[in-house]
Amino acid sequence: MSLLNYIIKKNISSYLGQIGKIKRRSISLQNQLFKSLISTGTNTKWGKKYNYRNIKNYKDFCENVPLSTYDDLKPYIDRMIHGESNVLWPGFIKWFSKSSGTTTDRSKFIPISNCSLHDCHLKGSLYVLSHYAKLFPKTKLFEGKALILGGSKRKTEFNSKAQYGDLSAILIQNTPLWAEIFRTPSKSIALMDNWEEKIDKIAEYTMNQNITSISGVPSWMLIFLKRVLKLKGAKDIKEVWPNLELFMHGGVNFDPYVDQFNEIIKPGSVFYMDIYNASEGFFAFQDRKTSKEMMLVTNNGIFYEFIPMDELHKPNPKIISLKNVNMNTNYALVISTNAGLWRYIIGDTVQFTCLYPYRIKITGRTSNFINAFGEELIVENAEKAISEASRITGAKVNEYTAGPVYLSNHVKAAHEWLIEFEKMPHNLDIFVEMLDETLKKVNSDYDAKRSKDLLLQKPIVRVLPEGTFFQWLKNKGKLGGQNKVSRLSNNRKIIEEILSISETKL
Repeated sequence: MSLLNYIIKKNISSYLGQIGKIKRRSISLQNQLFKSLISTGTNTKWGKKYNYRNIKNYKDFCENVPLSTYDDLKPYIDRMIHGESNVLWPGFIKWFSKSSGTTTDRSKFIPISNCSLHDCHLKGSLYVLSHYAKLFPKTKLFEGKALILGGSKRKTEFNSKAQYGDLSAILIQNTPLWAEIFRTPSKSIALMDNWEEKIDKIAEYTMNQNITSISGVPSWMLIFLKRVLKLKGAKDIKEVWPNLELFMHGGVNFDPYVDQFNEIIKPGSVFYMDIYNASEGFFAFQDRKTSKEMMLVTNNGIFYEFIPMDELHKPNPKIISLKNVNMNTNYALVISTNAGLWRYIIGDTVQFTCLYPYRIKITGRTSNFINAFGEELIVENAEKAISEASRITGAKVNEYTAGPVYLSNHVKAAHEWLIEFEKMPHNLDIFVEMLDETLKKVNSDYDAKRSKDLLLQKPIVRVLPEGTFFQWLKNKGKLGGQNKVSRLSNNRKIIEEILSISETKL
């Protein structure tokens, strides 16, 4: 083991004590954090409007402060982007993460304060690295380079002092000096705007380096790694980077991509670690070798609340704090953060798989579902069905999206699935059959609506030409970084946009 690798491991091991506290004392940590957030936000414009000075407990908080969507906070965020201080959080906010959690036309600009940058996002990264070193004591992670496949940043047109970009770009720009020596590629390449050009540049820059870890969204990482293999004339990425040992990924469910990664990385030779890090904060990370469930981080500036999904759209939904959650219940995640997002409905849905410590899995998004006919289909259902249909038929799915086909005098109700295959199923009819049967097994509402084809018909699957989803994202200016395809939609907008591209390609 090199001296530098030893020194870095020794220094970051101090974070293991904090991780231990998270596992043992999550509720007390949340209580302390709640008091700190309220105290800090008291003299902001928001805090004065909602009388933070008189909030003494969680009950007062619920009674005084409303739930917020992005539309509710947007007028305040716009003021912050234009340079106004002390709006949602004390002081001036320099950084705004251009959120790409969905592929709608409108971008969201999420404020990132110095507190959230250092005490949430960057601290979360150190938690991951220190815990990984604990899981793998013989790691040589810090003897090589960490390759981060990120986005870009730019100054706002309203305020020369404020900047926005993908979260990954903001983190790259603010990498601590001691960690910069481990990161690759150079910032001039890592922060390039043109995604297609950047892929080539990063591949050329890094393919002869000693890469020990990679991080990014699985779909984009696959495109990148295949480019590296092509340039090097190799079949396995370990031929290019023999010391690669860790892939940190997030943004989408990894299961549908496992087979494709296994084709280019020998199974078992690299550890795949799930991370739940969004523009709004660093929430959770995989803390065990044998399970993809993620431990909720409860001491890094985020106070959590949860809305049972069957309550979400009620006028006065039931809202609970962490201490009252149950396992195997689908919750909409609500956060208050050290960047001034107060009681913000982030749009993700989660389930708790363990309560000591608190571990979660992401089940989808509050806007990423199909419920046109009462079937309440969520992303978790779709991912399981795609995986099972692929397993049975030997298929490999690159990208997919689904939406409703509405009932009319001439058309029967159904779900339409647009799928781009890396490898076609040996029998498409069997693929559709298994997709349908698995959805019935995992979702009783879907099963009821499919009963005897009285309402919902069998899914309609359309196979799209290679590159269709890539072209759709490119048309919307959403290539690379954290951008991803919406898996489910409760309307046909995305379906129709993609079909129009598909018809042009055909």
